[in-house]
Amino acid sequence: MAEDKDGPVEIFKRATAAALKAVAERGEVTVSFAPGAPSLSVTRPNTPGAKPIPTARLPLPTKRLGVEDVIRLRGAADALALKLRHHDDRLHTRQMPEEPQARDIYNVVEQARVEALGGRRLAGCSQNIAQSLEFRCKAEGYDRALRREEIPLTEAMRLIARERFTGAKPLPATAHALELWRPWVESKAGRALTRLSECLDDQALFSRRLRELLKSLDLVGDASDSDQESDSSEQASTGSGEDGQQNPQQSQGGSSGPTPPMEMGEGDSAEGGEDSAEGATEMMMPGHGTEEPGGPTRGRRGRNEPGGSGEGAYRVYATRFDQVVEAPQLCDADELDRLRHQLDQQLSSLTGVVSRLANRLQRKLLAKQTRAWQFDLEEGLLDSSRLARIVANPVHALSFKRETDTDFRDTVVSLLIDNSGSMRGRPISVAAMSADILARTLERCGVKVEILGFTTKAWKGGQAREAWVAEGKPANPGRLNDLRHIVYKAADMPWRRARKSLGLMLREGILKENIDGEALLWAHQRLIGRAEQRRILMVISDGAPVDDSTLSVNPGNYLEKHLREVIEWIEATGLVELVAIGIGHDVTRYYRRAVTIMDAEELGGTMLKALTALFDEDEGRTPKKSARPAA
Repeated sequence: MAEDKDGPVEIFKRATAAALKAVAERGEVTVSFAPGAPSLSVTRPNTPGAKPIPTARLPLPTKRLGVEDVIRLRGAADALALKLRHHDDRLHTRQMPEEPQARDIYNVVEQARVEALGGRRLAGCSQNIAQSLEFRCKAEGYDRALRREEIPLTEAMRLIARERFTGAKPLPATAHALELWRPWVESKAGRALTRLSECLDDQALFSRRLRELLKSLDLVGDASDSDQESDSSEQASTGSGEDGQQNPQQSQGGSSGPTPPMEMGEGDSAEGGEDSAEGATEMMMPGHGTEEPGGPTRGRRGRNEPGGSGEGAYRVYATRFDQVVEAPQLCDADELDRLRHQLDQQLSSLTGVVSRLANRLQRKLLAKQTRAWQFDLEEGLLDSSRLARIVANPVHALSFKRETDTDFRDTVVSLLIDNSGSMRGRPISVAAMSADILARTLERCGVKVEILGFTTKAWKGGQAREAWVAEGKPANPGRLNDLRHIVYKAADMPWRRARKSLGLMLREGILKENIDGEALLWAHQRLIGRAEQRRILMVISDGAPVDDSTLSVNPGNYLEKHLREVIEWIEATGLVELVAIGIGHDVTRYYRRAVTIMDAEELGGTMLKALTALFDEDEGRTPKKSARPAA
């Protein structure tokens, strides 16, 4: 009787959790359901000597619990269960590359390995995961792609590795994506894939050979040194339990790609390197090749981004000093509290028009998510409210009704804010306050929001310029400064957890120079790894790209030319909707969809109006879904 009271959704959640524990053979796993992508994390008890407790977070099922919801949830649960069963995170992090795209592919190919191992004994799990991938490819439009550039390489490697390791015939939507990418991948990494298929049962060897695969795709440098270190540490670590200490890796950032991210919290990896000035984790920036000794990085081979090789192409002298950092890592907790308090005091001046616009946007988005009924139809569900007139007059025909689907698409919005020195003062304060209001408004409507900032680590060049000078100042060095890209709020992070981080924008020492083109590529790469159907990137800037160190040894339009190329490429691919707001700076000459304001005080209202216009535009062009009977 208790099960009947719980309803089908609760019963299904309990069954899914029980199946996950059984497949993983880990009865101590905590299974939770929450909005967002599936993930794994570790909870460490306060009791000394107690073992960490893994937690599997699965997407929250809808109340209607349709067939597609069931398949997606089962596929996600089986993928996490097989990772718990066949994956050793210490072995995995030992060979983890630093380059973001290489790291993403490293993760998804490892996921394909554990799924292949699980599929040998559990055919049902393999089928659930395959069907879940099929739904994902259809939702992303990969089955309608005309060029391979429309499908991220990370997604393609996930599918190709799965096909190689399992030998299973792909489903129609995944088959189309495979056909677009397979010739290119096989020509560069076919032998490496074959070698991987031969060692699925040996994760340590698999990880080393996976580095070879990444090298063959030109995503990492020569892996010979790391292979030797790995071999020696593998021999020394048998029974020692110290394998995670000999080759520390940096913490993993937000996961992109189709597989559930393995977020292992404190135990995920060893501590990464620290920035000499502010103790922040350094990471290789997306969109660059492997560095050659004494010279600039090679072209972006293997990536679908602008700025390839050739004379006049955009180049980067050194990427090893670039940094992607979480906002709290750039100052201590006390200063962050003070900056947030300062931001809260200024928020009172941004009420009035901005608040009304925020409420209007919220009502519009909530209305778009509301379903409705169509009445007096000839087929559908029987309309019981009309039965009385049938009883009164049997001549009347039966009346039916149908529930219509919402036209609102699952959406993520990324705010990319210029953190250059020219934004100091009121412009950056208004930008921080506007981002805060927008994040809260969209979160209430179920729209994910990511807030990012871009600047440099130093004025007039940093360690990259010093390296260039030390190496004799070779000609045409390209970009000669160290990037600092800041994550103030990740898309899956609730606003209440990120609210203090937004105050960091008011710290004057953060604001330096701006290299817009590479920042756009970074934000775009983060967005296309998201599972949402609609991705919006809003750029807020007050001037053209400026970096004195770079422009002093390159043509005067070097950074601006690259920015134009990046914008044209993003707008041409159409995977992300790009909109820009210029503060006292005409951005309409760069962006197809842009607004220019002359006063920073107008920023909050302009951001909300621009987003409202985007949702109105989407409503006008999205065809109405045909009504279907309610389940």
